[in-house]
Amino acid sequence: MSEDNFPRQLHIINRATISAMLWLNGIAHIVIGLALAASVLMFTWLFFMDMQQAINANNLVHGFLRSLGTLMLLWTVSALIVAEIRYLEGGKLGVDTFVEVAMVVVLRKVITLPVLEVAPPMQEVLMWEGGALVLGVLYLVVRWAQRQQYDVDGVVIPDDKR
Repeated sequence: MSEDNFPRQLHIINRATISAMLWLNGIAHIVIGLALAASVLMFTWLFFMDMQQAINANNLVHGFLRSLGTLMLLWTVSALIVAEIRYLEGGKLGVDTFVEVAMVVVLRKVITLPVLEVAPPMQEVLMWEGGALVLGVLYLVVRWAQRQQYDVDGVVIPDDKR
């Protein structure tokens, strides 16, 4: 609803509500940022604990793959932190971030499939690998589309001039 259609008598309440919502959104993003920072510390600790367990169990291959899965979670958090920083600096949340996170989560599953206690059926393996391929292609398409917004000098080309 535009301001022209909004009742004039409620204009003050409307502005106060929007201001309160902006404050709450800002606080929410600060909490999200702090939670992401804490998760970096926790996933880093978990990675080193996984590596220590692998060394102690004399099973480096399985332990390394399990540790790599934890490292992939850290990569996901890193991508979310970059998106959060971009948002807090006034930028937009890009779809590429969410495609990247989905891609990393699926790749993590593909990497950790060989170390599962019970071997998954071939259909499940193919489903995860197909999902990784589709997300990889989607990520390339999204990144290509983003690059199309810029010319050689890095200046945004307006939509009506494309």
